[in-house]
Amino acid sequence: MKIGIVGLGQMGGSFAKALKQRTDHTVLGCDINKSTFLAAKMFNAIDDALTQERLGECDIVIVATYPKSTVEYMRENAPYFNKAGVIMDCGGTKAMVCKEILPLTEQYGFRFIGAHPMAGVAAFGFESSKDTMFVRASIILTPYTGTDIALVSYISRFCMELGFSRTPILSPEEHDEMIAYTSQLAHVVSNAYIQNPLAMRHKGYSAGSFRDLTRVAKLNADMWTELFLENADHLADEIDYIAEKLQAYSAAIRSHDAQKLHALLEAGTQAKIASEEREKEK
Repeated sequence: MKIGIVGLGQMGGSFAKALKQRTDHTVLGCDINKSTFLAAKMFNAIDDALTQERLGECDIVIVATYPKSTVEYMRENAPYFNKAGVIMDCGGTKAMVCKEILPLTEQYGFRFIGAHPMAGVAAFGFESSKDTMFVRASIILTPYTGTDIALVSYISRFCMELGFSRTPILSPEEHDEMIAYTSQLAHVVSNAYIQNPLAMRHKGYSAGSFRDLTRVAKLNADMWTELFLENADHLADEIDYIAEKLQAYSAAIRSHDAQKLHALLEAGTQAKIASEEREKEK
């Protein structure tokens, strides 16, 4: 097959490298940054340039840009996509992107499936991409209601070729609600936690919990600002919920209410156990 990749940063670069490492597909790529494109070509992550004229050759086009840029690209290039192929994005929010692209699919007759790789490292750019980025990771698919199951299965198998181990399917709205909790909230909490002045003096005073809690504190502010605001209601609700929970812990500790504090700690422990047990069932 011939695969097109739009955007050769961490995600797009990893798709390109995984394709070259694990498959025999031809990879075409493009990036708004010429040096990024040249780096991808130099490291043999892509075979050739993806141009507007060559979009129609591609069996699959992966748009690996920020959500708003994804929509803009789709609007500009919708007439040129291969009607027998499929377009997929890999952005961190889905509701807005899928809503904006739906009328384009109806007008121009191409097929689109939203996707979100649950993988990444605390860096950005092509230099942080890896051919092993997706090994044993999940990629969430958000097909439109009524999408042919054969098409979903086709994309699922394609993702498995690249190392993904699971392809859970959600609606765009369900995706954004869940991601607000499982991903975005963790980044907000980590980013806020590291801003404590004591962080500058932490060395030697942690057995690993400090490292664990600050692992995702270093953010690409441009990207995450857009992602957070695209999912504002869901994320704000999650922040409010955890803030309320933390206030309950604070109140119990300040008042030396051992019974209340014990109950909170036990509830959290049982929630973790239940979560681990549910994970084993899958």
